[in-house]
Amino acid sequence: MDYDLLIVGGGLAGNCLALALKNSGLKIAIVEAQPRDVLYAAALGDRALALAAGTVDALKTLNLWQGIEHAATPIEQIHISDKGHFGKTRLSAQKENVAALGYVITARNLETHIADQVFATENVTLYCPARVMGLIADENAAFVSLKYNDESLNLTAKLVVGADGGQSSVRQLLNIQQHISDYEQTALITNITATRAHKNTAYERFTNSGPLALLPMGTHNFAVVWTRTTEEADALMLGSEADFIEQLQQCFGWRLGELRLNAPRRAFPLSLIRAEAMISERAVIIGNAAHQLHPVAGQGFNLGLRDVTVLAEMLRQQNEIGDIGATGFLKRYAQMRQVDQSRTINFTDTVVRLFSNEWLALAAVRNVGLVLLDVLPFAKTVLARHAMGYQR
Repeated sequence: MDYDLLIVGGGLAGNCLALALKNSGLKIAIVEAQPRDVLYAAALGDRALALAAGTVDALKTLNLWQGIEHAATPIEQIHISDKGHFGKTRLSAQKENVAALGYVITARNLETHIADQVFATENVTLYCPARVMGLIADENAAFVSLKYNDESLNLTAKLVVGADGGQSSVRQLLNIQQHISDYEQTALITNITATRAHKNTAYERFTNSGPLALLPMGTHNFAVVWTRTTEEADALMLGSEADFIEQLQQCFGWRLGELRLNAPRRAFPLSLIRAEAMISERAVIIGNAAHQLHPVAGQGFNLGLRDVTVLAEMLRQQNEIGDIGATGFLKRYAQMRQVDQSRTINFTDTVVRLFSNEWLALAAVRNVGLVLLDVLPFAKTVLARHAMGYQR
């Protein structure tokens, strides 16, 4: 047996899993398609990640937070509103007796720090650049064929973990199908500067076309995640930067003064994607390989890291008593993750469909709901704990 655990995907989920198991006694390998220099220079590294407080707790447990905390901006307040309507809700870290409701960090800062930690870990072998070309399994082992540095390589493992993202080759080789629900929306991603300081406040503003999120970074900067209909997004991407920022200013308002664009615009079509199964024979898929969410509540990476922490804990326990690729063990993992995944996915999907809607009767109901949330401490705490990743 070459390895106990073969992780396909050296991104956030795969690398965090390896680090969570570095002192477990398991012999681990990571297969990553992109060379490190390409990963570090990728344009997607500029995107902002909203880390829930529960996610930060997990990163602290992995001894990762200490090296990146300086690059993260705390979210001390969240302001939720519905454009053109009266309803609004405010969440406060102080009222919830926590230091922050979450943190905002660029993906590059997080990804490179975690990748550096993996590179320095002795019990992890890294195959990079390498691609999985074939995967079969029997009751004793999984057999994986790689294209590694233009050579063919065959490996065996007790368990293969697919952490290779939305276009997961592991999922495809396992013939695990996906349920895809097209939101007919596109997320426009960029960064802006405001003339007024954000005071560590994140803004979520719902509109008929989709939500607009402004996530604080530094003192006057925000990461923007602006959801529009596909047609509107296409027009905004084709138009000038001046037209883009003018329409963004009109959508958000002047609460923060004048907004200025300070990064390129990028567009990402949005769908809810969920794999029909999390497991197969001697294989499991986690993170974006298993589920891709709408960015409205910023739960994508947070949910994926919970996959990692649960799987790592169960693998440690299983390794003490038996085979980490056993069918019964994998079924227990899938059952353990079912509730959290379903709850988070359904919550995100419901918010999107409830607030991306022009029906006046529904608008009245949701605005009454926002007002009630703002005046009912218990309801506000429930929402805050969900935002912090403590809903379980």
